[in-house]
Amino acid sequence: MELLHSGKVRDVYAEGDDLILVASDRISVYDVVLPTPIPDKGKLLTALSLWWFEQLADLVPNHVISATDVPPEFAGRAIRCRRLEMVPVECVARGFLTGGGLKEYESTGKVSGVELPRGLVEASILPEPIFTPSTKAPVGEHDEPMTFAEVADKVGAQTADRLRQVTIDVYCRGAELAADRGILVADTKIELGWAPDGTLVLGDELLTPDSSRFWPAESYQPGRAQFSYDKQYVRDWAARSGWDKRHPAPEVPADVVDATRARYVDVYEKLTGNRW
Repeated sequence: MELLHSGKVRDVYAEGDDLILVASDRISVYDVVLPTPIPDKGKLLTALSLWWFEQLADLVPNHVISATDVPPEFAGRAIRCRRLEMVPVECVARGFLTGGGLKEYESTGKVSGVELPRGLVEASILPEPIFTPSTKAPVGEHDEPMTFAEVADKVGAQTADRLRQVTIDVYCRGAELAADRGILVADTKIELGWAPDGTLVLGDELLTPDSSRFWPAESYQPGRAQFSYDKQYVRDWAARSGWDKRHPAPEVPADVVDATRARYVDVYEKLTGNRW
């Protein structure tokens, strides 16, 4: 195997015509990798992604070849994948107003160029899910919001339309399935790429705590921060820590690590119905 790329949380190897995508226990916030891993995180994200790929297989094809035909040292945290020509845009769908979208709305009344009604507050449900893409920044740099027009300029109008439709479709299906299990999907980021035959294919991870914000429906209340089954807990700790959000990041306290792992396990079990 040849190491092709070591990302913020994933490593990509080449083996013949296939790729081996390995999910580490690294965690990143504000586009900076923290020095403290979250135990089992890579295996949890891999298992949850595989579950989602199966749930959405009739909606959009995915890159998975095998979850078992992988090197033994990566068992449980790796997927054998098809090679794709990845789209140079982060595809994000939002159904609720939170995070960077909330900050943008508060200053402009828009998110990624999408005009929203006045009077929305933190965690407000949006009139309909919106496509809020961003740039793909190199490691250590921050992704920047893009308008739909900017995406069209980058990849062409037809491809931009397709990216928006697939992203919204994936979000809506995921949000519907999660809602049946008591989980609200506030937003999600997906990765799309082109297969050699021209098919648009889901890659990377899908609807995990690293790529989405998950909230318990039973305690949802707009106008305040929500309990999150995702890395928002680590983001909140980082924001309180006095860290300047630049490399190098500080070590994560043990209690924050333990609480974060517990949330990853909890949402995995609630969504899939499987015990970890």
